[in-house]
Amino acid sequence: MEQILYQYNQHWENNFSKNKYFKRPFIFNELVEQINNKQVIFISGLRRIGKTSLMKMLINFLIENITSANKVFYVSLDNYLLQNNSLPEIIKKYRQIHNLKHNEFIYLFFDEITYIKDYEIQLKNLYDFGYCKIFASSSNASLLKNKKAFLTGRNRIIEVLPLDYKEYLHFKNIIIKKSDDHLHEKYFLDFLKTGGIPEYVLTNDIAYLQELVDDIIFKDIVAQHKLRNPKILKDFFLLLMERSGKQFSINKMASILKISTETAKRYLEYFAETYLIYLTERHGKTNERILSPKKIYSSDIGIKNLFTGFRDIGAVFENYIFLKIKHLKPKYLYENQTEIDFITENKKLIEVKFKNAELNKKQQILFNNFNAKNKYIIKNNEDIENLLKN
Repeated sequence: MEQILYQYNQHWENNFSKNKYFKRPFIFNELVEQINNKQVIFISGLRRIGKTSLMKMLINFLIENITSANKVFYVSLDNYLLQNNSLPEIIKKYRQIHNLKHNEFIYLFFDEITYIKDYEIQLKNLYDFGYCKIFASSSNASLLKNKKAFLTGRNRIIEVLPLDYKEYLHFKNIIIKKSDDHLHEKYFLDFLKTGGIPEYVLTNDIAYLQELVDDIIFKDIVAQHKLRNPKILKDFFLLLMERSGKQFSINKMASILKISTETAKRYLEYFAETYLIYLTERHGKTNERILSPKKIYSSDIGIKNLFTGFRDIGAVFENYIFLKIKHLKPKYLYENQTEIDFITENKKLIEVKFKNAELNKKQQILFNNFNAKNKYIIKNNEDIENLLKN
């Protein structure tokens, strides 16, 4: 085990040098703010969205600003050579390697924590024992949400989303001067085509994006849930991407694929659990929220375009706006057979109309008459940035 741990923790060697990663200041700063509280911090999100890179950036930060290299421990728990070891056994070996006493404070980074059986109990024990700060990552939302009872009040989940437009420009090393503001229109369209999966932004390798989706479908869904017909699952996902930004009927989708409604509901849950999709409810009373169809959005607009082509730019733009305001807990507004795209928890009413598109007459009436704290018509990236500032 010692050799494996050294391979994961090359910063222990005397030749430690700072690893360089593309900065994501907003999410990174949020994680840095968690260093001094006791809670277990779960970093969640889609596969290959940058969770490991953020952990490595935190490790760099800790060694440069707070502690010595031997007080920082990282391990990826999807390594089959470690799956027969418990977390206490791994940490005991780590402390032995560096002659660390039980009361010497350490920083622990557990990548893909949910590969360890009963991880939540083991994390609770480490937490209760003290003398450590724990960061852990997972690409499966359901495991974190359903199995965290042991960690109630002891944890916080921080989700990593795809790159936004500003981060996209940074990753592409594109700097636009104020005098060249007109270039934003072209680059923003390029962004809407590409999406925000970091490696895909850097390489533009369509095979990489396809492999990512296939890995999630076949490894995280088909294999884990022992599904017999992966083709139907992939067809189901294609239908979801085609309906991105729209209300959808689970019964209709089940009928198209000739599967039961219960099977269709399970498939929908699987895609949500692995962060491939997000679902939004209708705004209104409890019965309206429960009985009304949900709207669906892709976790990344590049993945949506992979399956549907870059056809309906307005739908792609709306999907991006949803990702930008997801933290505001948006629902869709539907009254008198008329829909407005979003009403957020803090009562911001938002209609997305890309570029020169306008509200129709019924939408305009609903938009004007609905009681909201603030109202926005979002037509470009500048509009959404202004909304988020308020």
